[in-house]
Amino acid sequence: MPRMRITRAAAAFAALAATALVLSACTKVDESEGAASTYPEDDIRLIIQANPGGGSDLSSRALATELEKILGVSVIPENMPGAAGALAMEYVGSQDPDGYVIGFAPVEIAMLNTTQSADVLPDDFDLLGQIMLAPGVITVGADSGIETLDDLVTQAKSGAVTVANSGAGSIWEAATLGLGQATDADFTPVPYDGGATAVAAAASGETVAAVSGLGEALAQGEAVRILAVMNDERHPDAEDVETVEEAIGEEVVFGGWGGIYAPAGLPDDVHDALEAAVKEAVESESYQKFQADAGNLVVYRDSEEWTGFVDDQFALFQDLLG
Repeated sequence: MPRMRITRAAAAFAALAATALVLSACTKVDESEGAASTYPEDDIRLIIQANPGGGSDLSSRALATELEKILGVSVIPENMPGAAGALAMEYVGSQDPDGYVIGFAPVEIAMLNTTQSADVLPDDFDLLGQIMLAPGVITVGADSGIETLDDLVTQAKSGAVTVANSGAGSIWEAATLGLGQATDADFTPVPYDGGATAVAAAASGETVAAVSGLGEALAQGEAVRILAVMNDERHPDAEDVETVEEAIGEEVVFGGWGGIYAPAGLPDDVHDALEAAVKEAVESESYQKFQADAGNLVVYRDSEEWTGFVDDQFALFQDLLG
């Protein structure tokens, strides 16, 4: 009889222990799930590769305002200009991939390794989503006598045509070279300190033409003539301006796009939370109004789509500028 009691007691103890193990395992899963769902707990730094007041800075700050509402923590913009954006991108890439340091990536993220020999490659980052696009436009002075893009291309086939852009290694220099390659014409890029001064050079006749964003061209008013937009469709703020393909039958698409990125290797839950927040921010009414007022297009690509797009752009710029 005592032996039976001992056996039953042992069995009961074993069952109790097994139950405890199961409960412990469930608790660990619940704790793990709870920890994952707490992101973010601290403020997030948003590194901007440009000086305050420019397009990258203003787009980043507009998005940061929306991200704060969505994530429930402060998203603090921090300007880190230098080396055509390489300084900021190398800094972000060197940080812990915990979701508390992110950055705004302009098109130069796909160019710097080629144009500046910078240690910046798309694979160094988790690309979370594209948030905007500023299509390029081709302008000439209103008194230049050049009425159409076909006129400009014809002139460039008979002799070099100078085209102002926002700086050596910039997207607008690449766009100028791309237009020349597509038309087999001689367009010579001339660097200036920013898009506004580049368009002013064309307006004054200092150069024959300029390539810039639409907003910079519109700011010159009637002093310039916009010949074409370098996009696959017309710009809603200049619907009477043809695309390059409509104007001359060649598909030439270049733009100053940008998006949000982080160091490579984010945990899946953090990556998903940031990607979803970026999408929601881009879709907000106030963010869309900001970009429309700035003359930009709201173009959203999710993480997977934007990663593929940036890889394609990286290959394009290696071929064009390398």
